[in-house]
Amino acid sequence: MTFNAFFSAILQRKGPAYGIGLERMQALLKRWENPEKNIKTIHVAGTNGKGSLCYLCSSVLQAAGYKTGLFISPHLSSVCERISINGQNISRVMLLRLCQEVLSYEEKNGPKMNFFEILTLAAFLYFSRKKVDFLVLETGLGGRKDPTNVCAACMVLVGGIGLDHCQVLGNTLSAIAQEKAGIIKDQTPVFAAKLPPEALAVLQTRANKCHAPFFYEKDPRPFSLEKIDWKKGNLLLRKNKALWRLGLLGENQAENASVVYRAMRFLALPDSLIKKGFAQAKAPARFEMFYQQGKLFIIDGAHNPQAAQGLVDFLKKSPFCQKANLVCGFMQDKDFGQMLRIWAPHFKEIFVAQLGTERSAETELVRKVMPASAKAFYFSSPVRALDKAQKTAEVVVVSGSFYLAGALRTRMGARKD
Repeated sequence: MTFNAFFSAILQRKGPAYGIGLERMQALLKRWENPEKNIKTIHVAGTNGKGSLCYLCSSVLQAAGYKTGLFISPHLSSVCERISINGQNISRVMLLRLCQEVLSYEEKNGPKMNFFEILTLAAFLYFSRKKVDFLVLETGLGGRKDPTNVCAACMVLVGGIGLDHCQVLGNTLSAIAQEKAGIIKDQTPVFAAKLPPEALAVLQTRANKCHAPFFYEKDPRPFSLEKIDWKKGNLLLRKNKALWRLGLLGENQAENASVVYRAMRFLALPDSLIKKGFAQAKAPARFEMFYQQGKLFIIDGAHNPQAAQGLVDFLKKSPFCQKANLVCGFMQDKDFGQMLRIWAPHFKEIFVAQLGTERSAETELVRKVMPASAKAFYFSSPVRALDKAQKTAEVVVVSGSFYLAGALRTRMGARKD
């Protein structure tokens, strides 16, 4: 079976017929002598910002000379992006081999795993056999029941918490925070971003119960935003009298940098190496800028109202505000009505794309919640929407879903695996 055919098949593994749960995951890992316990793991959760936290941690650890594994989701162009070491994605051959190894055991012992469980098991095998010094491990959904929660974390990082995946995680910030807090283990230090009071209380309670040191990111933070370098696509952060360059853009990146800084200092890394890692950091589809044929394209994976507001707030600091068109597309389980209400006043025109996946929202559904004040157009594909959007603006923002970002990012000149 070819690589593409194989992963198309396991992508269909969803619903009640698939999924083994954490106890079965732990039992299954014993078959391979618990590779997850051989890895020094930094476990990362959060509604928004967890990807940026992962990329920042990975960049700093690499700058310090550590062989660093990174497990993230979702991918943009290739499933191989989810598993990497020192910025090098796992090869198709190796990923296929590992997944088939996992599935060959499943055939004899059952029950059937879902897509994310298969990839998580394959990742633990890969990182253990490659003997990484650290693994930066992003949760897939929530935390408490997430397949990654079988890891033996040496520290936990928690990004922003907001309302997303409510049908699975709960309809309140406290309920969602309870799921995120589930990754906190006994005596494992926790580093958290600035959080709503009700979410903070849940995390503090869990940390206290686990006797886990709790470091909450609040003012005064180590870093404040000094300047945005729009041409180079990075930030200048102030730390006391010194300026640090951060290779990421975004409304909350100074806060993310503060969280990672305290975590890396806990590992006894010196400022010089953390500074180097910050400057070298890259995070695809997080306010990522591409210049092409005299136009600027900004790709951002914002896919919930909290992230949509962050995108607008940061865009308002730019010289592009009120000059840009928006290309957007959504998953049907997202609150895209609220996202459009946030975005509509800040873009000249809005171009809605049908994403063409089972979970994507039909353009007719999007049309029904589009604010009346918006000048909106609807297209059957992301490529058609992008082609039309760039004809009437010098700046085009692509957002609403990481799937949309992945569909269009390679057209901006990004490398495809």
